[in-house]
Amino acid sequence: MLTLYGFGRVNSKVVGFTRDLRVLWALEELGLPYQVHGVDHPSGELRGDAFLRMNPFAQVPVLDDNGFVLTESAAILLYLAEKTGRLIPSELEGRAQVTRWCFAALSSVELPLSQLLMVDLLGASDPTGAQRRPGLVKYSERVLGALEDWLGSRAYLVGEAFTVADILMATVLREVRNAGVLEGFPKVSAYRVRCESRPAWQRTLDAYEQRLGVPAGSTR
Repeated sequence: MLTLYGFGRVNSKVVGFTRDLRVLWALEELGLPYQVHGVDHPSGELRGDAFLRMNPFAQVPVLDDNGFVLTESAAILLYLAEKTGRLIPSELEGRAQVTRWCFAALSSVELPLSQLLMVDLLGASDPTGAQRRPGLVKYSERVLGALEDWLGSRAYLVGEAFTVADILMATVLREVRNAGVLEGFPKVSAYRVRCESRPAWQRTLDAYEQRLGVPAGSTR
C-alpha cells in the first residue's frame, strides 16, 4: 500500500494550492491503491523528528512505497510513472521530453508565478508586494508567452498524450488562475481547463476538500 503524506490541516490561505495535490492527482489517474496520512502543519508536525527523518526540508508531499521513501513532487510523479509504465511514453526520447517539461514547469514557469501568488495571498502584510507585483506580472507574461507558443496545436506538452508533466504544469498554472495574467494567453488557458476537466482531477479535489474540511467546490 502506498502512503502519501499530505496536508490534513494547513493555513486556509494556501488551501487549493498545496503541492500534495500533484501527487494525489497522479495516484487517481493511475488508479493505484493508496492511503493519505494527513499532516497537521499548524501544530508543527512537519518539524517533528519523525517527519524530518523522511524529509529534512519539512515539506509535503512525501511518498512511502512499502518502506521506500521519496520526496519532491516532480520526483514522486516521475517515480510513479516509471513504476506503472503509464502517464509517460515507453521510448527513451519520449520519457526524456516528459522529464524536460517537468523541470520546465517547476524551474521556468513556476518561478515567477509562485512569487505572484504569494504577493496576492499576503496582500497588505507584504510591505513591498505592491511595488514588486508589476515586475512579476511582466515576468509571468514572458514565460506564459513561451508556453503559449509551444502549445500551438498541441493538446498536451508532449504531443497528444496526457503525462505527469501536464499534472505539474496544470497545477503550476492554478497558482495564478485568479491573478488575471492568464487572460491574454488563450491556448494556455484552454490547456489548463482541458487538464482540469479530467475526472481524476475532480475526484482529487473532492477528497482533498473533504479531508481539509472546506466547503465543497471552494478549491475550484
